[in-house]
Amino acid sequence: MTGSPLELQPLFELGPVQITEPVITTWGIMVLTGLFCWLATRRLNLKPGKVQAALELVVGGIDHQIEEVVRKDPAPFRAIIGTVFLFILIANWSSLIPGVEPPTARLETDAALALIVLVSSGYFGVRMRGAGGYLKSFAEPSWAMIPLNIVEQITRTFSLVVRLFGNIMCGVFVIGIVLSLAGLFVPIPLMALELLSGTVQAYIFAILGCVLIATAVSDESTDPAPPLKQGDRA
Repeated sequence: MTGSPLELQPLFELGPVQITEPVITTWGIMVLTGLFCWLATRRLNLKPGKVQAALELVVGGIDHQIEEVVRKDPAPFRAIIGTVFLFILIANWSSLIPGVEPPTARLETDAALALIVLVSSGYFGVRMRGAGGYLKSFAEPSWAMIPLNIVEQITRTFSLVVRLFGNIMCGVFVIGIVLSLAGLFVPIPLMALELLSGTVQAYIFAILGCVLIATAVSDESTDPAPPLKQGDRA
């Protein structure tokens, strides 16, 4: 009898803690990404080179997307949204390495990422609106909506988990089946499609995370309209 595809077999144990393959892969991605970012940013210059220019382009694109959704200065949210996006992107692409299963194909990893977004939305909500203002948002438009608003928050978080897990797990299964039946070179178009799918899933997760944060920090009754750009002034 075969085990469940959701079952994890520990590789080894550190005391009472069982270390599984997704944990090793996750820490590997974190270490490599952190090392690359440190090497790429330790000598920033006013006249950027190719690597710095590429990084500035990525950061600028992330800032633009955050500003479009949250309608506030993207600087406070850049670290959490940018880190989540880059981690999911690299984790999804790791499926193209032979013998590596992406951490995002595991329910535990996706649940942890969604929980990080949920906690971050509460943190920013309290930070920008105060504890009272944030808690009051659950009673909008009336106190009778408190249970539904809480359920909506939980449902949105759960949808982040299911969406990412389902899409990445299906992609891993399809590529694995085709690879076992057709050999090495036939699945190459599917791998290219997996690259695109991994990028799209990372983008969707980050945008939905922005939506959760925007809901937590927005106050329609007090927030001013977005400032006009110079070209928009009469």
